[in-house]
Parts: sequence; C-alpha cells; structure tokens
Amino acid sequence: MSPAPPAPAAPEPLTVVGIGADGWDGLPGASRQALCVAEVLIGGARQLALLPGECAGERVPWPSPLRPAVPGLLAAHAGRRVCVLASGDPMFYGIGRTLTEVIREQAAMAPGGLPAPGLRILPHPSSVSHACARLGWPLEDTEVVTLVGRPAGNLVRALYDGRQVLVLSAGAGTPAEVAALLREHGFGPTRMRVLEQLGGPRERTVEGTAQDWDLPPGDPLNVLALDCRRAPGTRPLGTVPGLPDDAYEHDGQLTKRHVRAATLAALAPAPGELLWDVGGGSGSIAVEWLRAHRSCRAVSVERDAVRAERIGRNARTLGVPGLRVVSGAAPAALDGLPTPDAVFIGGGLTAPGLLAACWAALPAGGRIVANTVTLESEALLADWYRRHGGELVRLAVAHAVPVGGFTGWRQAMPVTQWAAVKPPAAAPSPTALPQETEQP
Repeated sequence: MSPAPPAPAAPEPLTVVGIGADGWDGLPGASRQALCVAEVLIGGARQLALLPGECAGERVPWPSPLRPAVPGLLAAHAGRRVCVLASGDPMFYGIGRTLTEVIREQAAMAPGGLPAPGLRILPHPSSVSHACARLGWPLEDTEVVTLVGRPAGNLVRALYDGRQVLVLSAGAGTPAEVAALLREHGFGPTRMRVLEQLGGPRERTVEGTAQDWDLPPGDPLNVLALDCRRAPGTRPLGTVPGLPDDAYEHDGQLTKRHVRAATLAALAPAPGELLWDVGGGSGSIAVEWLRAHRSCRAVSVERDAVRAERIGRNARTLGVPGLRVVSGAAPAALDGLPTPDAVFIGGGLTAPGLLAACWAALPAGGRIVANTVTLESEALLADWYRRHGGELVRLAVAHAVPVGGFTGWRQAMPVTQWAAVKPPAAAPSPTALPQETEQP
C-alpha cells in the first residue's frame, strides 16, 4: 500500500508590523524577525525608508488610492512571505482594518468574531498612546478624531468646553485648517499643541491658541492636542437630540426642537444603523441621528434642490459632513438606496406608494416614524396604525409670548406621529394593502 501523499503546506500568513517614528530601533524582536524573513515588504515610502538593508525583501510602495489596490496586491504576491508596514497600531485607524475586511470578504466571512484567517498583526504603540503619555492625559478620557482622508468638519461635534481632544492629522497643513475651524465655531481660545514625530529622534512640540495661530506648516507626521475652550458668547450645543431651531439654516421646513427630540426618541438611533430621512426639509432629523454616534449613517431625501443643498450645509456646520443627500422625489428616489434600519417620513406622506415603499424597504425589526400636521395625512396614519399597530400620538407645544403687558400661550400646530416596528416576515405583507391614494 503506497504511502499517503503529504498534506499541502499551509499558506504563509500575511504579517502586519506596526512601526513608529523611532523606526527599526523601536521594534521588538518578533517584528524585526518578521521583516527580515519577508520576501515582500509593502508600505508607505516613509515607512519603507525606515528599514535597514538587512531587510532584503522586495519593497513595494502602496499605490494611491490604496483600498481598491489591496486585493490585487495580495493576489500578485500569493504564496510568498509578505509583510505589510503600518504606522503605530495597525488596528487603530490603520491598514490592519482594511486588510482584515478584504480578507474576510474574500473568505465570505461575517464581520467581527474571530480574526481574519491568514493574518498576523504585530502592533506598536500608537501615536495616540505616545501623545497621551507626553501630555499626561488619561487615554480613556481623551476624545480622538481622525482627519486622515476625512473632512475637517468631523471635528465639530467633539468640541465642548473643557474637553481634551486629539486630532490625527492629515499632513502639515492640518493645524492651520483646524485653527480656522475652531475660530469659526467659537472656540478661538482653545490651546493647540502640535506633537511632531512622536517617539522618534526628531520629536518636537509647538503650541499656540486657535485665535492667534499663525505658525508655518511643520512636519507632516503630527498629532494635534486641543484643550477646548469656548469663546464668551458662544452658545453650547448639547449631545442629545433637540438642538435649538436657530442652529439650522432653514426656510421654515424644519421639524421644531421639541417635536424633533420626541421623533429621535421614537427612531432610537443605535451605533452603525442607517436612517432614511424622507422629505428632509432642513435635514435636522438626519443630522441629529448622525450626532447620536459617530458610526451612525443617514441618507436624506429631498425633492427640492435648494433645500437639498441647504441640508448639506447644515450637516457640515453641525459636524456630520458624511450625511448623504439625495435630491429627488420619493418614492422613486428611494430606488437603489441601501436597506435602512429606520425610516423617518417628514413630508410627502400622501405621495402615491410612499408609505408602502418605506415599509417594504424595512427589514424585520426596523422602525418607522412619520409626522404630519394635515388632516389628510393624519387619516392615512390612523389607517396604518389600525393595520400595523405601533403608537399613534399627538404632540402639542405651546410657547409663552407677550400679550399686551401680560404673558400668554401661543399654540403651535399639533403634530400627529405614528411610530411602529416592522414584525417578522411571516406577518401579512403591506404590498397587498390598498394604496394610500385610496384613503381620504
């Protein structure tokens, strides 16, 4: 009987090595060993230049744009010992996340859970760890915002008086850009420190205030430390839904503050979830959904092109520039959008097929909230409440106003709100129900 053939050799793991500004001298033995035996070394030009000649593998600089090139690069060097260089901790806003996601996609694995197969990660202290050590800031209490490949407007929602914020810089010009943003949003007195080449032999720190910042661009490898201070007269914006109405640019098409807070409570945003804001108006519901957590996502659909542009400006001003704005009339404008976790309908309820389309788009467990002030739309919501349950409430707000020499109440138009959770698929399909146009 002939012996069984030898089992095929396991593929070489892809190794990711974190490296700091201290270069080769700062690497532990395991990281050095991985780099020395690698047949292919992939990294940024600055990172590759930190390696000594004893790392004899083929050096491949990252192309730009990076993410689309990753699958091709991995395929081109399959079967070889490949080592990828990363700045600091590869899993903290680094290439480690991209590689993990690509490998998982190729292996058709669900996100999260076990590490990606064939991936070995050797971390190095991150620039944030170095910065907190230099500043004496507790890492767990320090807000971190990255502007690498992201708009500076993302920083806005981290600005609160007395907060300590670290900004991962996109380059030498980031400090001046951040100083201008701080002045624009009433945080000119903020102390700014630029920590360059952290952990390396050329480490240095320069500082000033945002109000007086006129320093020339320095080293592109830097982290900004902000001691946030609000200028006198600058109104703070809270972290919970219900921002002041005048925080928004609008033409009257705005879900007012108290109703907005109740609407967001019914929508119940959670990390990572996607909202459809249909009939966006000024975009206030989508904006405050995004402000609930940095991983929340939203699409605002608005048929009026002027209002759609205004929604984008409000999103940038209030620190959520990632809001996607779709200019078009629903339900047609909803075609092709990713599946929502929640839907808010703030306008156009009587448009033929709109409610049915939004309900059909929701997965089981998805939430829908619709607001109206008209009798026609109220009748429609009452019928959907009868069919699908949920909650039907009327929200009424009155404001104290002068009445001659006295004070009285001025009643705003009451808002009828329907909120429901979509049941499992076994429930009757709403597509079999009569269209909204059949309702009074």
